[in-house]
Amino acid sequence: MLLKDIRALATETMVLSPEDQPAEDANTNWFGAPPHERMGLSADEVVTAFEETATSLRDRVAGLGHRGTATFYVWHDAVAGQLRCSARTCKPSDLPFTTDYQITDDLRAIVVEFLEDRAPGSIVWGELEPVPYPDDTGNEPPALAVWAFDLTPFGR
Repeated sequence: MLLKDIRALATETMVLSPEDQPAEDANTNWFGAPPHERMGLSADEVVTAFEETATSLRDRVAGLGHRGTATFYVWHDAVAGQLRCSARTCKPSDLPFTTDYQITDDLRAIVVEFLEDRAPGSIVWGELEPVPYPDDTGNEPPALAVWAFDLTPFGR
């Protein structure tokens, strides 16, 4: 079901509106899967589905005649236990996250993190750890890993 849902993105309505960035929130999708479904999937299958979808979206952007930057991106929301993705008319360095993020070429690592989450959207009681304030340790929490794919059609 997860692979089918990811591939279906290639045919869904996509909003590209640089002058109205909030309208592009309609492009955000989230995918969950129960543990038994996650165990039945390989990371390579999920990565391939996202890569195929991204390539199809690039073709759609070209067909829409969009001029300018467009980015498709994927991340794992560990708190919600979901894989999330969106498309925006911005550069990867300007994605609308409220937390620090790091662009990565390693989509597989993001997918593996999602697939190996056996308690999606929850934390095992024994694994709870106090969250230090940045002033206490000087260490910031790790940046969110985000895979970004340029939707700008080739030749522009």
